[in-house]
Parts: sequence; C-alpha cells; structure tokens
Amino acid sequence: MSLVMNKTELEGVLLIDKPKGYTSHDVVDRVRRKLKMKRVGHAGTLDPLATGLLIILIGKATKISQYLMSLGKEYDATMLLGQTTDSQDSDGQVLVTREVKNFSKENIEAVMEQFVGDQYQLPPMFSAKKINGVPLYKLARKGQEIEREPRFIHISKIELTEYDLPKIRFCVICSKGTYVRTIAHDIGEKLGCGAHLIQLRRTHTDHFSIEDAITLENFEALSISDIRDRLIPIYKAVPKLSSL
Repeated sequence: MSLVMNKTELEGVLLIDKPKGYTSHDVVDRVRRKLKMKRVGHAGTLDPLATGLLIILIGKATKISQYLMSLGKEYDATMLLGQTTDSQDSDGQVLVTREVKNFSKENIEAVMEQFVGDQYQLPPMFSAKKINGVPLYKLARKGQEIEREPRFIHISKIELTEYDLPKIRFCVICSKGTYVRTIAHDIGEKLGCGAHLIQLRRTHTDHFSIEDAITLENFEALSISDIRDRLIPIYKAVPKLSSL
C-alpha cells in the first residue's frame, strides 16, 4: 500500500491567490486537508491583510523552499496618509493622527524615489521575525518592544500608480524580507504626516505571476486529477535544481 502511495503522491509548485484575512499557514492547512498530505509548505509569508500570489510547495517541492523564498517580489499597495498604527497597517491600533498637507504628485514621487536602491530596514514589531525563537508579534501583543537588527534590503522600483489624497497607491519591486508596510510607514514619516498600509497584493515572485494562480475556493473544488495537472514540476520551477 505504501508503494502505491509513494508512486502517486503529488509533488510540485501550486500558485494560490491568497484571500484577505488568512495567514499563509491557514492556506497551507487548507491545502493539506484537501490533498490529505502533511508535506505541504509555502515560499514567502503574506500578512493576513495581504492578498495575492502565495507559492505552495507540495511533496518533494518543499525542498526548494529556500531558493524560491530568495526571489524578488512585486506588490501593488495602497497607503493612507495622516495616521500611523502600531502594526504599520490597517490591522493595528491608530497611534497618531496628523494633518495631511496638499502634497503634489511630484512631492510624493520625489520622496518615493529616495527609497530606491540598497538600504537597511528595521523589521516592525508586529512581524513573524523571531528573536530567541519567539515571533516578534507575540511580544508586541504583550506591549513589549525590543531592539531589532536592521535588515539589508534592495528596492528595485517604487512607482506611484494612483494619486487620491489621503490615499496613495504604488507598485514596488523589492528583495526578499522587505516589509512593504514599513515602506509605507517610512514614506509617511518622510512626508511629515505619517502613513499606514491599507491594501497589499503580491502580483509576482520573480517569474511566477498572479495571473497563473488559482483562488483557494476554486482549488478546493478541483479534483485531485485536475490539481495534479495544475502543479508546476520542480524542474520547471527551479531549472537549476532539477536533480532534486
């Protein structure tokens, strides 16, 4: 019986369009239940607020997690000027409300341009980053704030896509480990009015696109045979590691 199971066990990369309100682990759990498999993981966490491309790794594909997590990401994001929150996004508590000046589109673009390139970014307290094995968000929920080491990141592109004060929509292409909500927060500080992220959607991870993803609801309605047909083989997902 085990030989049959091994022969037919699914393996490969599945692209899911994560819905808002779910953690990345929630999605993994749903996939595990549907496939009746434990060997399921993901390559790159999305906050509950965020939607979009979540790379799910099934079977032997879990071995390529580190490679896929290291790839650059592209996001569509919206921030609200005039308010800062403890989580730097709309899931948090408002800390400060400030007046939003009548910034011109050129004002916003000039500030955004300052964020392009190599830099160090301080991880937010409300994050999954672990210090001594404890996720920062667990400490933050207890009202604790501890010293964090800035993380080296690279922002390849940041572009204003919609200008509707106090809302600003932008596209950002960045390296792994970049917190887009921290970018929004820091832009708000540069402008002097504060800001927090109210919408985030991952559209690309390197060559993987949201256009090729399936919603969680549609995934759960598929037959196992149809799911197998949707899986991206390891050799196509990571040609250099095709020997796995």
